[in-house]
Amino acid sequence: MTSITVDPLNPRVLTRNYDYAQKNVRVLAMWYGCDIERMLELLAANDIELSRNDRIQFGAEYRSIQRKRSA
Repeated sequence: MTSITVDPLNPRVLTRNYDYAQKNVRVLAMWYGCDIERMLELLAANDIELSRNDRIQFGAEYRSIQRKRSA
């Protein structure tokens, strides 16, 4: 039997994991073992929309990261 290697930074995998983490950036960051800012960077880089609760908490930072990436 062969093992399938999954890239956790693949946009589809990241989206699925965000769903599994109940669309909670804090939970996803803990799961990935990184800080919240890095997780926001990953989500913004892959155009993964934040949940309503995450937009309230992190929306300004998320949009700032997106603007920097598109500049």
